[in-house]
Order: sequence, then C-alpha cells, then structure tokens
Amino acid sequence: MEADLVQPHPRFMNIRQVAEYLHLNEKKVYTLASEGQIPATKVTGKWLFPRDLVDQWLLESSHGGVMSDRLIIAGSDDPLLHRAISQVAKTMQTRALVSYTSTGTRLGLSLLARQRADVCALHWGPCEESHFRHPALLSRHRQHRKWVLVHAFKRDQGIILSPGSRLRYDSVPKVLQGDLRWSLRQDGAGAMRFLEETLGHCGYRIEQLNQVEQGLTEREVASQVAMGLADAGPGARSTAREFGLEFVSMGWESFDLALYRGVFFRHLFRELMQQLDSGDCRNQAERLGGYDFSETGKVVWSS
Repeated sequence: MEADLVQPHPRFMNIRQVAEYLHLNEKKVYTLASEGQIPATKVTGKWLFPRDLVDQWLLESSHGGVMSDRLIIAGSDDPLLHRAISQVAKTMQTRALVSYTSTGTRLGLSLLARQRADVCALHWGPCEESHFRHPALLSRHRQHRKWVLVHAFKRDQGIILSPGSRLRYDSVPKVLQGDLRWSLRQDGAGAMRFLEETLGHCGYRIEQLNQVEQGLTEREVASQVAMGLADAGPGARSTAREFGLEFVSMGWESFDLALYRGVFFRHLFRELMQQLDSGDCRNQAERLGGYDFSETGKVVWSS
C-alpha cells in the first residue's frame, strides 16, 4: 500500500525534487547547477533538471567509472587542440586519462558512434556552410540524436608549402599550375574535403596532383614537406607555422567538437574548454596564427 503512495519523480525536476532524488541539500544542488556541474536549464528564472540527464550524469560521475576518469578525443588534427589536451593531462596527472588520436573527421565520428571515443573534432568545408554541413555529417549516424555540437574555433585552412616557395606560389591557382610533389590525406579527412572542393572551383581534380606521400594527420603532411619528401599538402596555417613552412590560404573553416550530451557536463570536458579559453592557449594561437575564438564554447547544434 505504501509503495502505491510513492510519487515518481517528474521528467523535469525542480531544485527541491532533485535534492530529494539525489539525497542532497537544496543549497548544494543550487551550487552544482550554478557552476554547470549538473545537467540543468533555467526557465523563467527557475532551475529545471531533466531526470534522464541527471541519471546519466550520476552514472558518469561515479568514482573510478570508465566515463568519469577519462576523456578520449578522436577526429581532426589541430596543434592548438593538442596543446589544450596536453595541459589538461598535465593538470590531472594520474587522476584521469586524457587522450587524443587524430583519425580524420569521418573515422572520428564512426568511433564516437560506437562509443570508442567521447569527443570527435571535425571540420568539413568553409565556415559559412558549417551550420548545415556539420549537422548533416552527424545525422548519418543513428546515435546523433544523443549528441551536441560545440564550437571550438575558426581556423585558416589551405596548402602547406616548402620553405622559400611562397614568392613563386602566392595563390591557389599558381600552386596548382606548378609541378609539385604532393602529400595528401586519407579519405574522410576534412582537409582533403576542403582541398577537393577548392580544386573543383579551379577546374582541377585530385587525380591530377602528383601524389608522392600520404599523411594520416596534418602534422605528418607538414613533416613530410619539411623533410623534403613532398613540396605541398593540405593543412591549417597554424600547422605550417609550427613547422616553419609556407602557406597559401584556401579559406576559413569552423572547427567543432561533437560529443554525447552527458559528456558535455563531465569535469574533464569542462576543463578542456577552459584550457581553450585560457591565456596560455590564446598566446599559443597568436604565435601560430590563423585562429578566431569569437564563438568558442558555443553549442551550435543539438538534436
């Protein structure tokens, strides 16, 4: 009879209800919500807590759980993201594992869909079209309804060239007219997508390039150019600067992070976003060049 009188908690709970649900005092719940540590939203000035997300947050924040003490990031390559992730790993020491594997955009999303990764870094063409291109990429995976897309930064994408070649090849058409040896990325990499579209606008096909190497990451492309194994390859301005190479711009792109909604509230992900917003990262971005942080941290899409 007593069981029949127990009222189930509603789908959207207020502070008092979530305090009862989690056996916490209301002040603690309010603090968690204000600091963004628990899934919550404000409606007409009052906090509401989606019960399903609170359940997921509780499971993921369990001590020693496979979700709370690690953050696996896959997808697109970027030197500044490497820097931010390394800083998070340095801060966490042995308390958590933070790893980054540069797989390219499409493979990164497949790993995210199979829950082999927590976050996928992606870029897929010019930034002015990212608001529909990126959600379209995500929608190819049935798990996309559980994901959100967070903007990291904009960056200058183009062609990395060997030292001293910038005066001769100062535009994309001139680069394409030159007899250059190319290092190209694998299928499914965002840099290849941008390059293929740029070639099409200039009346070229990717097959017309003299490919002598393949780089599985932007840094590998840059290292092959720096070592003299190739003369040109696709990549970001920051990667070219990192290796002391020349660069011709193809345009700006949006570099975003796809992740499960529950991961958005993890401490490790919040730490990563704080690093991207830190003075250290901004100084590094200034040295590398080719970054725009005007909308960093903005949720740009959610199902």
